[in-house]
Amino acid sequence: MHGRVKVKSTAQQEEEKRKEREKKLKVYLTVRDAIFKKRGNGELDDEALQLTQQLLSSNPDFATLWNYRREILLHLETIKEEEETQKLYEAELLFIESCLKMNPKSYGSWHHRGWVSSRLPRPDWTRELSLCDRCLSLDDRNFHCWDYRRLVVKASGVPVDQELQFTDRLIGSNFSNYSSWHYRSTLLPLLHPESGSEPASPCRKHTNTHTSPTASPQTHSHRVCEEQLLKEYELVQNAFFTDPNDQSAWFYYRWLLGRAEREELISCVYASREGERVAVAFSKPVNALAEGLMLVLDGQQQQVEWRSAHPRFRHSPVWLCELPPGSISDINNEHNLTVHWTEKHTHRDCALYTGRLESWCRDSATDQELFRSELSVEKTSVLQSELQSCTQLLELEPQNKWCVLTIILLMRALDPLGHEKETLAHFQTLKEVDPMRSSYYSDLCSKFMIENTILKMEYAEVRVFSLSDKNLSTLCHLDQLLLVTHINLSSNQLVTLPPQFSMLHCLEVLEADDNVIENLEGLYHLPKLEEVSLKNNQISKLSDLEPLASCPKLTRLDLRGNPVTKTANIQAELSQLLPSVTDLLL
Repeated sequence: MHGRVKVKSTAQQEEEKRKEREKKLKVYLTVRDAIFKKRGNGELDDEALQLTQQLLSSNPDFATLWNYRREILLHLETIKEEEETQKLYEAELLFIESCLKMNPKSYGSWHHRGWVSSRLPRPDWTRELSLCDRCLSLDDRNFHCWDYRRLVVKASGVPVDQELQFTDRLIGSNFSNYSSWHYRSTLLPLLHPESGSEPASPCRKHTNTHTSPTASPQTHSHRVCEEQLLKEYELVQNAFFTDPNDQSAWFYYRWLLGRAEREELISCVYASREGERVAVAFSKPVNALAEGLMLVLDGQQQQVEWRSAHPRFRHSPVWLCELPPGSISDINNEHNLTVHWTEKHTHRDCALYTGRLESWCRDSATDQELFRSELSVEKTSVLQSELQSCTQLLELEPQNKWCVLTIILLMRALDPLGHEKETLAHFQTLKEVDPMRSSYYSDLCSKFMIENTILKMEYAEVRVFSLSDKNLSTLCHLDQLLLVTHINLSSNQLVTLPPQFSMLHCLEVLEADDNVIENLEGLYHLPKLEEVSLKNNQISKLSDLEPLASCPKLTRLDLRGNPVTKTANIQAELSQLLPSVTDLLL
């Protein structure tokens, strides 16, 4: 038996580990209590630094201790010379590095490093940038490190083109580097911004490539110029052909195909003699009360009170006001209205002619620019080529959802109406290959169908909007329907008529039969609404119908097939709630 190592039993080993843990815990708690006592006594000395360092070395996520260290360091700054402070903070950076080796994604450690770097009398940003490079080489998705890198880049003024080359290296070594693709999307608009006057123009030549990657976005377009955009298509195509199932490159590709931001402007002014009402539609939601909206009638500024289409909206794309009594009601008079948007230094005129009860003036932009950018010949050619490539990839990878979704986006960028039938078929494929996201695809398909219908309506110059039996699951772009008088949404999958529906101030007839509508919140204060048909929906309570009481002209209401019709004494209750309704179908 001599010379043999005695093997301890499992029970003995567990007992020894337990005792060791208890011993460490006792020491940990003793040190922690000592730290809290010193902080409670307001002691900001070197001993407190040592004690906090002892605990943070084993647990770098103890945020309170980092806070205490900052208090100590700020105090020591006041009693030390600059050179001593420099050495103090350099030592702190070394300590933080040791904490990051233990936990590279420690919130407290990265935050504290940013704070220390900002306090250093003579920061070494080159070293900090090198640290970020090392950390990202170990984990290219460490978002804490990415955040810190942006701080370093901003503080040291690293040129945009240098950072773009950095993303080139990371993407070249790993196409699945989502963080690098994202960072690239923030850099390209700074280095290659889209021209403000012509959205599809070639790149502007820049002599200064040393713009900071964190420069103010107000000085740059959020879009990339066409010349660079075409190069990016080639780069990202290499990525998803290499690994069709990796989502990183596909997400970046979707960003490249994104729609250009519409110019901030007044898209429509509508005036009605009846009710002496003016409605103003904007290209995006605004706060008219804060951004200065002014109405001038026949050369005289009017003191009017602007309100959003629904009380819930502080920011709305549609704003309304009532003019002083008698100001435009006489049909024999002609009037000129001008709405000034002082915040954006723009305005729009609207003439209300003799003999007309209403008038409007709309944005002169082409209809296709409502939902997509105007394409140059070169970009159209490239996108056609991209569509062919993705179609070929789909033949090899028929179950690849990213490829199918990208094909849909390419078709919409090229010709949304021409590719409508194919797009609907692709959405059905998406639901089959990715059933977990079926609701998302239904909503996206609904959005595209609504956009197409608005385009068709604009081309035909009609005020009727019909989307019955299209499997709609949601409603959007309702601000584009300000002038619509008749809407048919029957036989869909709608659950609610949302608050945005209140922007339809010209609506007279609404058909929404055979849905699953439970809520009518959007049917609020629609001054022209006369007829509402809601057969075979899920309206169950009288309170669900209360918004209709704010519609003064409502005379016909069809509620057949709704649970609410089984309510006791329903006819009398509705007569009291909606006295203007003379044709009630239950």
